[in-house]
Amino acid sequence: MVERRWARRIGEIEPFHVMAVLDRAKALQAAGHDVIHMEIGEPDFGTPEPIMRAAQAALNAGHTSYTPALGLPELREAIAGFYQRRYGVDLDPQRVIITPGGSGALLLVSALLVDAGSKVLMADPAYPCNRHFMRLVEGAAKLIPTGPESAYQLTPELIEQHWDADSVAVLSASPANPSGSVLSRAQLQGLAQVTAGLGGELIVDEIYHGLTYGCDAASVLEVAPDAWVLNSFSKYFGMTGWRLGWLIAPPDAVPELEKLAQNYYICAPHLAQQAALAAFSEDTLAICEQRREAFHRRRDFLLPALRELGFVIPHTPEGAFYLYADVSGFGGDSQRLCQHLIETEHLAITPGLDFGHHRAAEHVRLAYTADVPRLEQAVERLQRGLRSWHRC
Repeated sequence: MVERRWARRIGEIEPFHVMAVLDRAKALQAAGHDVIHMEIGEPDFGTPEPIMRAAQAALNAGHTSYTPALGLPELREAIAGFYQRRYGVDLDPQRVIITPGGSGALLLVSALLVDAGSKVLMADPAYPCNRHFMRLVEGAAKLIPTGPESAYQLTPELIEQHWDADSVAVLSASPANPSGSVLSRAQLQGLAQVTAGLGGELIVDEIYHGLTYGCDAASVLEVAPDAWVLNSFSKYFGMTGWRLGWLIAPPDAVPELEKLAQNYYICAPHLAQQAALAAFSEDTLAICEQRREAFHRRRDFLLPALRELGFVIPHTPEGAFYLYADVSGFGGDSQRLCQHLIETEHLAITPGLDFGHHRAAEHVRLAYTADVPRLEQAVERLQRGLRSWHRC
């Protein structure tokens, strides 16, 4: 048998560890066990009915062909209108690029901005795929250790401290995964000013916009009109499997991004784009807001319950649907703890190893993507699992 040789980058792109947890959880379910899923960042609500109806109508009308590489003009206009109504931002629809999920948006930005050897600054912890995209285009993520003192977010001081001659951009997220922290308008402005002063580009992941509790997340476009925005229909709009997102780019970048889109994926799925036109209707937004309230109730139940069990969560997350918890007080490492919980209690949570390197083995992420009665069961299982863990 011929020994195959893979590209060097493959050895530097780490696996998505949560998928191993998910695979084990599914195997246990297939064997008849009742598994509580708190590992995957997927809302438990289905796609809202108005979007489903729009998809069915589009399918019946035969909307299954290619679209322009930048997306359906009417969807780009709808997104621009949404930014005007929600954020007060006058956005030219020509700056909106429809992509195959938020990952497609990051792929375009990475390919356009990052040369071989270039660095993009990002917080550690952060969503794991972000750093791997940089490696894919032969650049690198420069992970900056962050902690509860900055709500796990980059600050202007950290950017200035870690910027060097190879740095080209800063990638931040608000609300953030895994911490759920939200950047204020003033904090976004601070990031924008320091990055511009260093000659870099500011990219902000706003994928969890709409899922905030007790506050509304500001868009970076409110303070930095030429910033780059990554967003998606997956989280707030409940369209994970539709693989549809968008990128907002500076005007002069659009022709180059169109060229990349044409070559990388031709276009985002036509049927998904047609369905997404219904995402901004009053009926759909009312459903999404009801779901936001449900997530708020879940957070308010789970956060104090975890703290009472000994999980250290120093700051109250204001967005997304995650709790990022320090478990160093339980001894051992978070990956072994997660394995223990899935095997003994059939409770699936995510080890911190996925989100970076800074104290990763001391943290876990729990997604409150289950209703409160199910979360009550999860807390009971955690309590039992921790008792047996301490006896190991």
